[in-house]
Amino acid sequence: MATPGPLRRAYTWTAGHAPWSAWAWRHTAFTVAAIPPALPALLGLAYAAMAPGHSVVPLLLILALSPLLTLLQRSRFRALLGLDVPAIVRQSPWPSPRGLVERVRSEATWRQYGYHLLVSPLAAVAGALVVLAWALGAAAASAYGWFWILPAQTRTPGWTADYDLITAGGILLLLAAPWLAALCTRLDAFAAAALLGPNRARELERRVEDLAESRAGVLDAADLERRRIERDLHDGAQQRLVSLAMNLGIARATLPDLPPEAKAVIDEAHREAKEAIEELNNLVRGLHPAVLEDRGLDAALSGIAARAPFPVELTVDLASRPGATVEAVAYFVVSETLANVAKHAQADHCSVRITRAAGRRGDVLTVTVTDDGVGGADPGRGTGLVGLRKRVGSVDGTIMIDSPLGGPTVITVELPCGL
Repeated sequence: MATPGPLRRAYTWTAGHAPWSAWAWRHTAFTVAAIPPALPALLGLAYAAMAPGHSVVPLLLILALSPLLTLLQRSRFRALLGLDVPAIVRQSPWPSPRGLVERVRSEATWRQYGYHLLVSPLAAVAGALVVLAWALGAAAASAYGWFWILPAQTRTPGWTADYDLITAGGILLLLAAPWLAALCTRLDAFAAAALLGPNRARELERRVEDLAESRAGVLDAADLERRRIERDLHDGAQQRLVSLAMNLGIARATLPDLPPEAKAVIDEAHREAKEAIEELNNLVRGLHPAVLEDRGLDAALSGIAARAPFPVELTVDLASRPGATVEAVAYFVVSETLANVAKHAQADHCSVRITRAAGRRGDVLTVTVTDDGVGGADPGRGTGLVGLRKRVGSVDGTIMIDSPLGGPTVITVELPCGL
């Protein structure tokens, strides 16, 4: 499809914003429609100006009509402009005493009153000015048409020059009227979004709180699922493998007269069963070891440190236990980091330190793992650090990796204990 040239684009834009275009009439209809909902406020303000001593009654009437006026304004924006101004969610219905107290104390209610008492009358005045601009422009632009109605004796010398100026002014006014309506529309829409709808900052805060709660629920559900899998593996598949290994061991001990080929098969099956049990034990410990739930991080990590192929200095300084989700993430971090050190770091020694203290982000659990290996740990090379980042990020934690070539490598993880 060919791209239209500059002249074609200019013509299209001009036709779309001409006084006879749908754009012009849509904005004009919107500004004019602001007049009826503003009549109660205009009449009340006029009465208050003429009778200062009795100004409370009309103002109270406007306040009482505020829910209806807000509904009318939202309908005007939705029907004529296609703009949806969200309604404010209330905890209690309007007629109830609790609902009345809630509305009086809500800042959203007073923002609505500000719109109806200030913005709505100004929008109505702007709508009247737009109507006046259209009327005067049409009347002035058709000045030569009115010439045939006027008596001949009213024509003065030089009347054609005067009519030329009036006609030109009327045409300019007709061209300016849609833009005046569009400006009033934009200002009215901006004020309505700020005053009639919910507070955006409050809504974002509430949304963040809801997302944090739902995320915490998902994390708890995932942790419970890991515990269920660990329990099922421990009580089901692991027990069956133990029984199988025992039966194979008994068969090997009680059947000495078997052919050498059969003995070799039994020995191989017995060895593989024991290796499967060991792998399953490691898998269960990686999911959620029972000792972590029963005795906490100190006891659970002591088992990991004892099984490491290098000396591990473990320090756990916790005044109180963090939540189960944070504990599970800290256990995973230490377990995965020590596994990475064993695979890639060529380290002779490693230290793990876990502390809990108040920091810039509140109560924070800090996990620091240091090894004297070759360094050069890079999350982009698939060394397991990507999984660590994702797991730590799931609880809004942070991870810092300092691993220059030649070592040492220091991995520091901070986990907020608010979960």
